[in-house]
Order: sequence, then structure tokens, then C-alpha cells
Amino acid sequence: MKIKSSAPRKLFLAVNVIVLLTIGLICVLPFINVLAISFSGKIAVTAGKVTFLPVDFNTDAYTFITRSSAFVKALVVSVERTVLGVAVNLILIVITAYPLSKPKSEFHARNFISWYFVLTILFSGGLIPSYMIVRYTGLMDNILALVLPGSLPVFSMLVVMNYMRGLPHELEEAAYIDGASHIRTLIHVVLPISTPTIATVTLFSFVGHWNSWFDGLIYMNSPEHYPLQSYLQTVVTNPESFFRQTTNLNEDLKTMLNLVNSRTANAAQLFLATLPILAVYPFLQKYFTTGLVMGSVKG
Repeated sequence: MKIKSSAPRKLFLAVNVIVLLTIGLICVLPFINVLAISFSGKIAVTAGKVTFLPVDFNTDAYTFITRSSAFVKALVVSVERTVLGVAVNLILIVITAYPLSKPKSEFHARNFISWYFVLTILFSGGLIPSYMIVRYTGLMDNILALVLPGSLPVFSMLVVMNYMRGLPHELEEAAYIDGASHIRTLIHVVLPISTPTIATVTLFSFVGHWNSWFDGLIYMNSPEHYPLQSYLQTVVTNPESFFRQTTNLNEDLKTMLNLVNSRTANAAQLFLATLPILAVYPFLQKYFTTGLVMGSVKG
């Protein structure tokens, strides 16, 4: 039976749609503008003629950027940092969340250790102690300085822990009866049925590492070791640095430089830096709501 919508209900739905569309456009239109600038001609961009559609369409900016050694080096550093960081995060999240998901009768120190981790969310030593730790452990200008300080995301660990607490305990008991150890039970029983929450924290970790820029600026002494976002931050906030990078270009790139300027090149770099997020998110989005809600509520 179809329920007839009342006038207030229809008004609410209309306002809802308008508000959500407005918020969506506010988020999407700047990205479309950047994309249009990256595919536009140098003269049109300088004259301010580009809004949401390319003017004098060309791909010169992308050709120039993909052949720029500084951009390629920063991209490689970001890929290395993200792959290593996500792997370390997931390993530490799982091996920490699994024992903390056990009942207090099996793990007596569970509550104490759980609150210890929660306190690290509420209180932090700050930037100076973190910098001193990285410096005096010899990690400056090393990719490990971008990975180890945040190797255990406590919020993600708590999400996984609460999800594991909500799993049927009989599954693990059956594995123990068959002679499985804790490690075997974790790998072959718990992890396969924890796919939604593992995918959720993987997305958190991936986006966090890929988008992080501040730690690259303070822990990397040489710009050659900057991750991509740190490199883009210096280029976007200081456009003159783009032209300083062009002093050592070969003749082909110097000729191509006449076809681009700092705005088209920066727009192309920003769009290329966003592509990995756009590529990964759709595959993990279906797990996002399920993993986050179930991991947050249960336990």
C-alpha cells in the first residue's frame, strides 16, 4: 500500500534535496574549476576566462608535469610512504585490537590497556616532543619518520576492537576445540568476517597517509625527499618556486614551458594527486558505512 505524503513531508524532502545539492556543488565546483584550468591554454588562464569548462583545450600541462623530475620524485615518495604506512597501520591495528576484544576473564589487563590508548587521543605531547623524538632517533630525512610516529591509529584500532567484540564467540571456541592457536584463529576465522571494518580503517589509513603534508615539511630536510602533498603545498603557496624549478630543465621542457604557466601546472599537479583517492574510494565505499557503524556501536 502506497502511503500518501503530507505537505510538510514534501516540503521537508524538497528542502533536503536543495540543501544537499547545494553542499555537493560547493564541494565539487572548485574541483571542476581546477580540472578545467589544467586543460586550458596559458593565455586563457592568465586572462581569467576559465570557469568550469576548458578554454583552448590542451594537455600541455600534464605532459610537462609528468616529465618534471621534482613531481615524479615526490610521487614516488608518496607511493612508498602510503604502501608502507598502510601495511604498518593494519598490522598494528589487528594485533592490538584482537587481544583487547577478549572478555576481561581472558585478558585481565584489557580495561587498563584500553584506557591507556584512549588517553593518547585526549592528550598529546605536542609538536616539539614529537620532533625531538624523530630527531634523536636518527629518523630525520628518512621515510620512516613519516610512518612510525603514527604507526598505530588509536581511533581505527578502537573501531576494529569494538567490531571484533561483537563477533560470535562460538566461532573462536570452535576453532580452539579443533586445535587452532590464537594466531591461526585470528587469520582464518576473525579476519575473514571482519572485512567491512578492515576495509574502513584501510581507507582511513590510505587517505591519511596520502593527504598528509605537514610531517613531510618538518621531518624532511631536503625537498627531494618531500612526499607529494608537501611538494604541492610549497608550490601552491609559493608559485615562484615553480619557476625556480625550471632553471635546470632540458631544451624540450624549456620549450614546453612557453605553453604553460604556474596556474595550469599547479592545477594539473593537484588533479593528478587526487586521482589515487578517486580510484580507491569507490571500491571501499560499500564497506565504509557498515564497518564504521558496526564497529562504533557494538561492544
